Amino acid sequence: MTQPDLDQLCVNALRILAVEGVQKANSGHPGMPMGMADVAYTLWNRYLKANPSDPLWPNRDRFILSAGHGSMLLYSLLYLTGYPMTLEDLQHFRRFGSKTPGHPEYDPELGIETTTGPLGQGFANGVGMAIAAKHLAARFNKPGYPIFDHTIYAIVSDGEMMEGATHEAGSLAGHLGLDNLIYLYDDNEISIEGSTNLTFTEDVPARFRAYNWHVQEVDGHDLPAIARAIETAQDAAGRPHLIICHTHIAFGSPNLHDDAHAHGAPLGEEEIKLTKEALGWPYAESFFVPEQVLAQYRTLVVRGAEAQTAWDDMVARYTETFPEDSAELQRLLAGQLPANWADALPVFDPSDGPLATRAASGTVLNALAPVIPELIGGSADLEPSTKTFLKGYPAFQKDVPEGRNFHFGVRELGMGGLLNGMATYPGLRVYGATFMIFSDFMRPAVRLACLMKLPVTYVWTHDSIFVGEDGPTHEPVEQVMSLRLIPGMTVIRPADANETTAAWKVALLKKEGPLALSLTRQKLPIVTTPGAAADGVPRGGYVLSDSPLEAIDIILIATGSEVALALEAQTHLADDGIGARVISLPSWELFEAQPADYRESVLPKAIRVRLSVEAGVTIGWQRYVGLDGASIGVDRFGASAPYKVLAEAYGLTTANVVAKAKELLST
Repeated sequence: MTQPDLDQLCVNALRILAVEGVQKANSGHPGMPMGMADVAYTLWNRYLKANPSDPLWPNRDRFILSAGHGSMLLYSLLYLTGYPMTLEDLQHFRRFGSKTPGHPEYDPELGIETTTGPLGQGFANGVGMAIAAKHLAARFNKPGYPIFDHTIYAIVSDGEMMEGATHEAGSLAGHLGLDNLIYLYDDNEISIEGSTNLTFTEDVPARFRAYNWHVQEVDGHDLPAIARAIETAQDAAGRPHLIICHTHIAFGSPNLHDDAHAHGAPLGEEEIKLTKEALGWPYAESFFVPEQVLAQYRTLVVRGAEAQTAWDDMVARYTETFPEDSAELQRLLAGQLPANWADALPVFDPSDGPLATRAASGTVLNALAPVIPELIGGSADLEPSTKTFLKGYPAFQKDVPEGRNFHFGVRELGMGGLLNGMATYPGLRVYGATFMIFSDFMRPAVRLACLMKLPVTYVWTHDSIFVGEDGPTHEPVEQVMSLRLIPGMTVIRPADANETTAAWKVALLKKEGPLALSLTRQKLPIVTTPGAAADGVPRGGYVLSDSPLEAIDIILIATGSEVALALEAQTHLADDGIGARVISLPSWELFEAQPADYRESVLPKAIRVRLSVEAGVTIGWQRYVGLDGASIGVDRFGASAPYKVLAEAYGLTTANVVAKAKELLST
């Protein structure tokens, strides 16, 4: 068999596996894998630098199937090239508990580099990965020692080109000149409702050239042309690369070729039979892969092992020549923080206040920056307000990849996706900041960070109606509570500067899942001691102040800026002979993770009269106040006024807390 004939057989094997997997599941998207099989085979067979025998090799190329609806393309590639994926796994496509869910789910040990499906997110993740790779190369590479020199490849789709995330991430990628980024665009001109001409007639090549991308166009079914385009992209420096592959959805299907119905439904048994005939596929048996095809794909195992062995040898020489850098590299790859890093955490005294928790967070970040070099992040054009700039360190730019400060621009949606991509690199401690109200822009990426268990830290400031004069458009009301609803999210709303320090410690020790810091614009008194905060915040909730009286009549539960109100109310209630316990509850998630006996010691079931105080919606607080309790909060939108005026108007005052507590006790 000639090589061109073998290549075509390999491409068709990829097509047939994909359509048979979808057919067996009676669900899925066969058209895209059929159309992009030529491109995927060319990339994986000739250019991808990876080792299926060690999927976690640090210097592997990353491949993202950003068009995640075509997941059978990725799963088939993983099986064919020797990753821990079997034919049986392909046959269990979309079944409960399988390795092959409907859209790819992050599992780097299987070769799945990120969770995709929501269109545009994989595109943005790849930009974040390219940033991380550039940063690590700047930090560790030496002349003759390219420790990090890999490429991020992705297959993207027409639908993604319409999504906002690609606009934001693509714009920033071009500005940063991320030439380690090569995206292969499946331009089949079909979306679910039909031709893309229904809604999408813009000049995509011109748009990406305007973004400062290197753009090529090829016939997506011409293997030599695809190969030349990839090689040209690899050789062209200074810009990210978009290879527009003009393809046909459901390529090879006699009746569904270029038909939108092939996007999201099985072909049907009869059409699969006709497709095999049209492609010259001689095997009637389902899920059959000829030995010569498997052998061709499995050359990646040999190539990958050789590449990794050469890299390991280079790292060994690097260790002899640059022992300190090598030790840092190994620490980073192991995900270990530097020794004694926590000694740098600042402590605060009441004499240091009042201090906004956003300002306290900035102090913590700048105290840690010198001792945790992998701490990197930035803001969506709001650093002067979010206080997240690491002073004395440069910003990451095209010619300054060692920079640790990131100017994401007014691109919250893109920033969320970039942070996820950056966080897939071992050891990097990544944070991103904006106002709490704009966490809504980030929500798709935040949800995926939770799903992937990525250790991203979100610094969301201006966290309540106490934003004040900016008015209801900028005053978060439901955001904090809604973030608590996302499975896997940890939200910490610290009461003061010491709780903020403790919250950052929790964030940096957290190895799985994102963490959100909900921080104030307004200054707060320092109401905790460093020791109490350091012990209490990791537990999520603790007794901040017990009643000075013998009996506890009511429990006051507060978070963030309202903790000080609860403490003031406790004093007034004591003057009237009422015993109140004040609970600081900065994190529901951390508190719920504590043993039952600890939670009982903080919130005894016997004390049923409880009052929560938080400057946000009250729905959800029933978990802690119960049927006999009540909540003070904000169940309507804010208003434009100085924050102290808003406090009076919305009942977020000591006097109202006292009055509500007495009302509860009188019923």
